[in-house]
Amino acid sequence: MSRCSDGDSKLNLEMVIPPPVRPPKLSNFLKPYVLRMHFTNKYVSAQVIHSPTATVASSATSQEKALRSSIGCTRDVAAASKIGKILGERLLLKDIPAVTVFLKREQRYHGKVKAVIDSLRESGVKLL
Repeated sequence: MSRCSDGDSKLNLEMVIPPPVRPPKLSNFLKPYVLRMHFTNKYVSAQVIHSPTATVASSATSQEKALRSSIGCTRDVAAASKIGKILGERLLLKDIPAVTVFLKREQRYHGKVKAVIDSLRESGVKLL
């Protein structure tokens, strides 16, 4: 009687341990959409970035031709609140309900930054 029979070799092949299944990255689920704002001496712009794929989900700026006629001055607080309102509407159309706010070191929750964030919140987008 031999030690290795055909049944035992099949059994050994079936007992191969598969590699461990890794869970998806947690950062993909926590805060994927990030709001970034940029202010120049002439214009106000805001964009929402999908951070896992590093793509722009939606954006609004006072440089757009459709907005220039309706906005008197393209760089003041009123223009910033208008940009936030438009961005909020565009986000809700794309089914993005919540956004994380990313402020640069020199940006404080005051003036144009406050106007964009408050109008975004008023349009129905949650801030994380």
